[in-house]
Amino acid sequence: MKKLLFIFGTRPEAIKMCPLVNEFKNRGCFDVSVCVTGQHEKLLRDAMDAFGTVPDFDLGIMRPGQTLGGITARVLSGMEELFASYRPDLAFVHGDTTTSFSAALSCFYHRIPVAHVEAGLRTHDIFSPFPEEYNRRAATLIAKYHFAPTEKARENLLAEGVPEGSVWVTGNTVVDALAATVRPDYESTVTKWVGGSRLMLLTAHRRENHGEPLRRMLSAARSTVREFGDVKLVYPVHPNPAVRGAAREIFGGEERVLLTDPLGVYDFHNLLARAYLVLTDSGGVQEEASALGVPALVMREKTERPEGVSSGALRLVGTEEEGIVPACRKLLSDVGEREKMARAESPFGDGRACAAIADIICEKAREGSFS
Repeated sequence: MKKLLFIFGTRPEAIKMCPLVNEFKNRGCFDVSVCVTGQHEKLLRDAMDAFGTVPDFDLGIMRPGQTLGGITARVLSGMEELFASYRPDLAFVHGDTTTSFSAALSCFYHRIPVAHVEAGLRTHDIFSPFPEEYNRRAATLIAKYHFAPTEKARENLLAEGVPEGSVWVTGNTVVDALAATVRPDYESTVTKWVGGSRLMLLTAHRRENHGEPLRRMLSAARSTVREFGDVKLVYPVHPNPAVRGAAREIFGGEERVLLTDPLGVYDFHNLLARAYLVLTDSGGVQEEASALGVPALVMREKTERPEGVSSGALRLVGTEEEGIVPACRKLLSDVGEREKMARAESPFGDGRACAAIADIICEKAREGSFS
């Protein structure tokens, strides 16, 4: 029986990879193992628990104040040790994290073929987002199989010279994940706090936004809450001290702002599904909001998900208050404008990405393509 190894290390990867792991396990035609690097620790475990996924290998690389170089070195070292005793026939990596890049590089060193899930996303600016744009480009050079979530992602790969026969458009596995987590009868202490108010959900933590850009983004959210008395803001604050410090400074004393610890996958997805709008600098939240019909204002200068902007489900608003506040005001003041975004068709798939990927890999196994 062929051995498949799924390698991931962060919460966003887990949300998108665990449904795929479960799909392969349910089919029963491969020996499926999971290796977590622990690039995130508590957040990673919570996401895995939501899907009932248990790791077979744990590199445990997380350190206080970890750097990109440190993460890369520890993943490479950990994978080296793992591959000395365990050799998969095919390894799966996801997206654009430092774990994904480093794991793919280790597979390359050991001549283990790589399948890249969520391949082909590009901003064409190596520093935006940082370091993700580099990570996903590097993974593309190594991967044998490329699972693009959209036609645009496929076009990016072909333009870079990736062979057409190694690229498939499958949709994004995050849509599969939402089907397993969102519940119509969901209630929590947070939803009770929101009550009958309009919920504005905020996520802001990207490394390139730390410092003044983050302060501007949070200040814009605060200004919006102060302007609209029927709006309450929920901000699950990333554990990074740079993010937590800015959140306490900007939102301290605001009665209609709730700062929480990072939410579990189940809680976050269900709050997002109930949001009137979301302000985010995240990548995955852009996809999740689009799939759930929640208007998303993207606080970045560029996005690697331009399909969402083209469809009307997403709107790029930058990191300046002058761009963010008017965009919020328009959605909160104009019901028709808000509904237009909410009704936009999501370009990220129909919730059957995991099955599509598994079908392709099963066919490749029958052909002996990765023997």
